[in-house]
Amino acid sequence: MPDQFLHSFPARRTGLAAAALACLLALAACGGGGAAAGPGGPGGMPPPSVGVVTVQPASVEMLTELPGRLEAWRTAQVRARIPGIVNKRLYTEGAMVKAGQALFEIDPAPFQAALDSALASVARAEASVAQAQSVVERNRPLAAAQVVSDAEWVANQNALKQAQADLAATQAAVAAARINLGHASVRAPIAGFIGRAQVTEGALVGQGDATLLATIQQTQSMYVNFTQSASEAMRLRRAYEAGQFKRVGGAGAEVRLVLDDGSVYPRAGKLLFSDLSVDAGTGQVTLRAEVPNPDGLLLPGLYVKVRLAQAKADGGMLVPQQAVTRGGAGGADILMVVGEGNMPAPRPVKIGGANGQDWVVLDGLKAGDQVIVDGFQKMRPNTPVTPVPWTPGGAKPAGAPAVAASAAAAAPAASAASAR
Repeated sequence: MPDQFLHSFPARRTGLAAAALACLLALAACGGGGAAAGPGGPGGMPPPSVGVVTVQPASVEMLTELPGRLEAWRTAQVRARIPGIVNKRLYTEGAMVKAGQALFEIDPAPFQAALDSALASVARAEASVAQAQSVVERNRPLAAAQVVSDAEWVANQNALKQAQADLAATQAAVAAARINLGHASVRAPIAGFIGRAQVTEGALVGQGDATLLATIQQTQSMYVNFTQSASEAMRLRRAYEAGQFKRVGGAGAEVRLVLDDGSVYPRAGKLLFSDLSVDAGTGQVTLRAEVPNPDGLLLPGLYVKVRLAQAKADGGMLVPQQAVTRGGAGGADILMVVGEGNMPAPRPVKIGGANGQDWVVLDGLKAGDQVIVDGFQKMRPNTPVTPVPWTPGGAKPAGAPAVAASAAAAAPAASAASAR
């Protein structure tokens, strides 16, 4: 075995030397081992490819995304209006109920007894009125003939009036007893979807306060309440007055909802109003919009983003947000463009607002400029670049695979040299 290894060692050494020589020849062919710089860059490497977008002026809407919460279009709290024990729950939780539908039954026995007592008091009061009326009618001719004294006649009339007042009081008590008895059957004030019951059978409700029994919500339309910075609202107003922006919509402007998963709700809503006052604690202005919800996809309390077009810029240019460095040198917004000789150059720009995933550039660019969006990490100082169209979604520039392909082509050559 040692003899065989010694005999094979020169062959192995020869193979390694051949492989090393092949590598040196390859490096020399690529640019003299790095000693000379070709026109494309150091070592004769081709210019790096960068993804660019070519901008053109257009009338661009400036979309604002603001956080908001959904609220039912109409909400009613079902409460116990009388004290008592809950006997039954008469609805299915989560179901649609009609206005006036019975939802709970509170023990009616005490209220029925109160009504019976009030009716008995009415009967007694009616008898007292009848008796006082008969006395007045009997003494009327006697008073006219001055057979009955004036004092007695006045007393008879006052007794009748008092009996009539007592009758009215007892009749009012009957009405109150009927109302309380009616409240023993708790009914839905509005139609809508009813939530879970807040009490169970046997619970004492209405003792000292109006106990919440359930909540009914109408969700065929939804309100979305959202806020905007007062400073941003004032900035937009100044831009309107200066003629830099045009108003979009106003009251009744279209809004779109962006859900938690990033999807856009298919039905557009409309802006209802903007509050006239600023919250002293947050510096925010409250806005409200209405959104149709016939399928019940939107739920009360859901967190959403409200996409609202508040202004339109004539001559604005859309640039992907990843291309812009906000607050660069001196606080300016900067992006890179492909300049003369395909040399990348920084360009300060003025940003007006957002439109989805893009910034709206108001100043600093001209039609046809190529803005670099991707490939920054491959750029070298004082080195030109190869601009290729950029596509959203992280796609690589069209020229990128060429370098990988040349490297892949070199691998088989090295393997063949080693085999020799």
